[in-house]
Amino acid sequence: MMQAYRTENSYRSAARLSPAELRAAMASGEILQATALAFDTRRQLRFELGGVKAVMPFAQCADGAETGTVRDIAVLTRVGRPTCFVIEGLDTDEDGAPCYRLSRAEAQRLCKAEYLDTLSPGDILPCTVTHIEPFGAFCDVGCGISALLPIDCMSVSRISSPADRVSVGQQILCAIKNRDAQGRFVLTIRELLGTWAENAARFTVGETVVGIVRSVEEYGTFVEIAPNLAGLAESCTGLAPGQAVSVYIKNILPEKMKIKLVIVNHALSQPHRFELRYFITEGHLDRWVYSTPECPKRIETDFAVAACNPG
Repeated sequence: MMQAYRTENSYRSAARLSPAELRAAMASGEILQATALAFDTRRQLRFELGGVKAVMPFAQCADGAETGTVRDIAVLTRVGRPTCFVIEGLDTDEDGAPCYRLSRAEAQRLCKAEYLDTLSPGDILPCTVTHIEPFGAFCDVGCGISALLPIDCMSVSRISSPADRVSVGQQILCAIKNRDAQGRFVLTIRELLGTWAENAARFTVGETVVGIVRSVEEYGTFVEIAPNLAGLAESCTGLAPGQAVSVYIKNILPEKMKIKLVIVNHALSQPHRFELRYFITEGHLDRWVYSTPECPKRIETDFAVAACNPG
């Protein structure tokens, strides 16, 4: 039976398993995890499993380490963090003490072959945000394998920083947008956060709600009221992107995909970030249309085209 592949820090902990349980996991090739205790001068990660020493040679610390495509920094930053692996053997160290030999690279190769390589653009999968850059967020899509979620794929509403939408360690759902030139996944989340109509249905003319300023233009201020929904308020001074405000909903116009807002409170006392609300949580998307049927402006994603044109 094929094992379930998950993001790192989601596997059974090996630290407190009995010797018999560790032997069984080694025989079956089960992916386990434990906290890396050190990256030593021999360029190997050290662990302790049930009171027994365990080591992971550098070449086994990540798929690609053996060929030089993985840098030391990517490995030594595992110290103090849960790290997944398969147990490849039980040896003895230079003092004759038992020592488990571990491989994260093999866990990643299994994850790719049996899970990730079976997926295609439009498939939805769970991810964990591992770090954030100005251009996007890197996510663990399984066994520590990284994929990029670009900033422009985080929502229909424009944001200044990926940190406006996600945080490190956050577990999210993404869809596969395509693969890059190296075959790595490029992710998207905006197609899971609802169409214009689905988001607008949550609001009513006459309500006052919390909003986040996303851009200040000469002709008005765009204020986000949900991750995939923004409206336009009249220009006013003293506003900056990222600022939380309260807004009165003056009108909702599906035929133009516009929401007219009036800013009521220009400076709420604390920052605000909307929680992600998923309208689609599993399965596969071939095509997604954000626009309302009556609006001539079309915002859509064709995942079938991405599947035919990788990279």
